Amino acid sequence: MIEYVGVFIYFIIALALASIILGLSFIFATRKADPEKISAYECGFDPFDDARSRFDIQFYLVSILFIIFDLEVTFLFPWALTLNKVSYFGFWSMMVFLLILTIGFVYEWRKGALDWS
Repeated sequence: MIEYVGVFIYFIIALALASIILGLSFIFATRKADPEKISAYECGFDPFDDARSRFDIQFYLVSILFIIFDLEVTFLFPWALTLNKVSYFGFWSMMVFLLILTIGFVYEWRKGALDWS
């Protein structure tokens, strides 16, 4: 348990600092609500349609692509750091992972999911 004392102290200091900063913002912030602050904001324009309207499927496909490549990076970084310790099995398993991601990317590309029309 003695190894975790430093982590516990760090956690307490971070919690205290966050509480102090949050408390100071409530004390010193101005609370004057004007129509500009409480109005709805949509990309710099006044909202012109219902918030429950349908979105183009293109937005969802791009977000899925982002998640796929974000996950790829989170797996690639630790793999690259330990590449000399994972032997050939670790190397080829990552190559299979990258191949599956590449096949998915090529499939979306062929289907025209990346073309904005």
